Amino acid sequence: MHEQLSVHDVTFLGSSPAELQRHWTQLGVRCLSVIDTELLDPDFQRVVGSGDYLVQAVCHVFGSGLVPIDRRTAGAARSALSRLIDVAASVDARCIYLLTGGRGELSWSEAAEAFGTAIEPCLHEAAQAGISLAIENANAVYADIHMAHSLRDTITLAESAGLDICIDLFHCWAEADLAGLLRRALPRTRLIQLSDYVLGDRALPARAVPGDGAIPIESFVAQALAEGYRFGFDLELLGPRIDAEGRLPAAQRACDAVRGMLDRLGG
Repeated sequence: MHEQLSVHDVTFLGSSPAELQRHWTQLGVRCLSVIDTELLDPDFQRVVGSGDYLVQAVCHVFGSGLVPIDRRTAGAARSALSRLIDVAASVDARCIYLLTGGRGELSWSEAAEAFGTAIEPCLHEAAQAGISLAIENANAVYADIHMAHSLRDTITLAESAGLDICIDLFHCWAEADLAGLLRRALPRTRLIQLSDYVLGDRALPARAVPGDGAIPIESFVAQALAEGYRFGFDLELLGPRIDAEGRLPAAQRACDAVRGMLDRLGG
């Protein structure tokens, strides 16, 4: 599983492709978790093509941040995602994970139906390209660009729309019956994102290096592996704690912590 460990490029937001490549080399990672705008950049594509890299995940905000509700907006959202699928396929990317777009004044069920209808044609395109389309769970502070704010709701939406799942543990670790939710989500889960949280921290995004906080990361990873999860783990590290330590030192310490965890678990 060490080979499937990535550090999300959002950790180094603002870095050039050459700077990112130096970070990947220093961290000893070949799996990449990238932002859609990066992947669409020819300079970034050249860097990825120059080494033995695996793009295991691409982050994309569907519908320019709003759930499409008419033919025009749905068409524009599909066109943008279709273009990304084509580029992702050209670098053999594994998964594109999505924020759905905000639901505005729609009810949750109305937005879920509109999102599922809008994205359906792209599911077929992605399947033909061998790429998973997934949605992630994200805190309600991101309600302007997303509608799945718990792992339970993410599973419900994924099942109704025929999508896979990206689990961000930072945003669901405190949910009731997390073990049961993980068990239900695992057949669709194609990426698990890890970071920690220090109790009482209110300085959003408030992420911490695994091992520094209260999230039961190791038991969650242990369950995932024991129940058959064989895809990647992604470190998404951002916020005041990460900036204070330094993004690269924090990422190195996080990689060391998760590699040690995987060793203990036999992953």
